[in-house]
Amino acid sequence: MDGEAEAIESGGWWAAVRPYLEKAPLAALALGISSGFPYAMIGATLTTRLAQDNITKSTITAFSLAFLVYNLKPLWAWLVDGVRLPLLGRLGQRVSWLIVAGLLVMAAVANLALIDPKADIARAALAAILVGVAGATFDIVIDAYRIEILEPRQLGVGSGMSQYGWRIGSAGAGAIALVIAERWGWQAAYLACALLALPAMLTGLIVGEPRRHREIGERRDIRTILKAIWGPFVQFFERQGAWIVLAFILIHKIGDTLANLTFRLLFDSLHFSNDEIAFFDVGLGFWAYLIGIFVGGVLYAKMGMKRSVLFALVLMMISNLSFALLAAAGHSDWGMAGAIGFENFSSGFGGVAVVAYFSALTDLRFTAAQYALISAAASVVGRVVTGTTAGALIDAFGYVDFYLLTTVIALPGVLLFWWMVRSGLVDRSIGSAGVAGEGDARAREGA
Repeated sequence: MDGEAEAIESGGWWAAVRPYLEKAPLAALALGISSGFPYAMIGATLTTRLAQDNITKSTITAFSLAFLVYNLKPLWAWLVDGVRLPLLGRLGQRVSWLIVAGLLVMAAVANLALIDPKADIARAALAAILVGVAGATFDIVIDAYRIEILEPRQLGVGSGMSQYGWRIGSAGAGAIALVIAERWGWQAAYLACALLALPAMLTGLIVGEPRRHREIGERRDIRTILKAIWGPFVQFFERQGAWIVLAFILIHKIGDTLANLTFRLLFDSLHFSNDEIAFFDVGLGFWAYLIGIFVGGVLYAKMGMKRSVLFALVLMMISNLSFALLAAAGHSDWGMAGAIGFENFSSGFGGVAVVAYFSALTDLRFTAAQYALISAAASVVGRVVTGTTAGALIDAFGYVDFYLLTTVIALPGVLLFWWMVRSGLVDRSIGSAGVAGEGDARAREGA
């Protein structure tokens, strides 16, 4: 048990809960709110808007391509690390980009608000893609800012608070949009939701430039920009065991992703009503997820990073098994409640521990670019496998054996991380963001 965990153990549960009230985790909550709302604007909210405008179902589902830009963000993430903005750059590298990215999101959402999909569906599609590009850029800056304002001891709690914020932002934007659209129309709804970019922008202005931020170079010239492009890759792969760490990033969530994107198909096959799905999957699942985030933050502080990540991987693997049991049991409210509750609790817990570990992998000179690469790599394999094989596997094996298979597929990620812990590779793979230093001492003094 490390020093932080020992301090928490001796101080009881209050010592584990208290970090949620510190300035940096509260800032992470505000950042998460602004991160979550653009996703909702081109997700369920846009789907509802297009459906109410009588756009065809095939056209509506095609709009999901706007989400692909989130997986492409590593292509321009280096800009956030290496390019100093004129004038606003005096506020600091992270704060200035936070302001600009927030303004871009607000402009993109306002642009989507002012376009009538019935009159020009192509322009609406382009506007949705622009929201995706702006939202992904905002995410790049927000993730870098979050990691750099948090001390290593706060990474778990900060990740949890950020996810709380993301849920509030995405769900809140969806609810606000529906309420306003019912009374004043979709244009007013989208324009109102654009203001949800403000929490992150105000956080940057209030909290200021992260004390832990490290500049790539002393001067901002072409050499600095080139270093911002290739530096994140070189620095990461110079570490001992980097390829093994990358393998873990790529495979750790395949089983979970493969299972998650098929749940609604299972519910339909088991003849659950829309009311039942709304109550259990949306309602119960939401609260189970929030509880999982809170417990994950507390146990991360008590158990330390390595044990909490390993425990999270085991929980997420077993949660797939719960859906095999539901599929075998058939239409069962209790079975659905148990499976959904356990799945969302595990996802919340896992999100805290795994995101904290991935955050700790970054180097403080390349926080934006490296975290964008890591987060994109963490989801891309699971999404590709799901999109190309999930339906065929269900048809071939049936739901029970399919979810048993997803449980088995999750096992290599668990075993690989266990080996990484035992061999000491986890400790050796940590970047400067996961190591306490002088910047953390100054941060504590200024808190």
